[in-house]
Amino acid sequence: MMTELPPTIDPRAAARWAHLLPTSSPWLHEEVARRMEERLQWMTLKPKTWVHWEPVRGGLQAQTLLSTRYPKSECYVVEATAEHAQTATKLIAPAWWNPVRWSGPRLHFGPPERPAEMLWANMALHMAADPQALIAQWSKLLAVDGFLMFSCLGPDTLREVRQVYAARGWPSASHVFTDMHDWGDMLVQAGFAEPVMDMERITLSFATPERLLAELRELGRNLNPQRFASVRGRAWHADLLSGLASLAKPDGDGGLQLTFEIIYGHAFKPQSRLTVLPQTTVSLDEMRTSLRQSKKA
Repeated sequence: MMTELPPTIDPRAAARWAHLLPTSSPWLHEEVARRMEERLQWMTLKPKTWVHWEPVRGGLQAQTLLSTRYPKSECYVVEATAEHAQTATKLIAPAWWNPVRWSGPRLHFGPPERPAEMLWANMALHMAADPQALIAQWSKLLAVDGFLMFSCLGPDTLREVRQVYAARGWPSASHVFTDMHDWGDMLVQAGFAEPVMDMERITLSFATPERLLAELRELGRNLNPQRFASVRGRAWHADLLSGLASLAKPDGDGGLQLTFEIIYGHAFKPQSRLTVLPQTTVSLDEMRTSLRQSKKA
């Protein structure tokens, strides 16, 4: 399926990021997963099977939250690479001596053999080089009447850092994050129904510019094709730290304030709308005869 790629995402840079193996899930991803899990209270369908999409980066703690909410449901953990899958197995699978391993819901590593009733994807979509293809992949893993739960970053994310870059005439500090209405349109194009989107802004405070940069490295990378093409020097790094230090609010606690726009969405997979009718062939003579009879009548 041909899709229109986001103009501000470099596919090669996105692929490199996807293969980096994190040692733990970022704090922000865990917090977003917790907030998204609370939204499940409004979903009437209790899935018997569900897919946890890339939990190593998306939020390992969500596995416990979701297993607690759906204690009788089977879970399929899906990671993009073999290395990520091995890490997920080590961090999620209960130890052999843990009673949960034998009495809890069945846990599988790999895609389900049959479509599942829920797919959970936390903070993955905004780093995808081809998000429409990813949404289509999610759709294939879902059963009819199953639902998708996802979250991602929105356009206001990192606006303060982008201002620091713009003031110095540097290339953009990040790729452009997609608006929630555009995500809704993509869901409909992929065949999903009743997409519901909402957003909130989370402001994080960092004690130092160095801590801020360390947090951003855990969250992602700048995938913009127009980003700096080579490594910068010490003078540039010092200028960056100076610019980030200006993000401190004079009337606050002295921390550096950084905005993250969080988009939440869910949608259902309906029955296919495509209906193929039986083919009928009518000759030109038969059509003329039918029209004459209609006129006489």
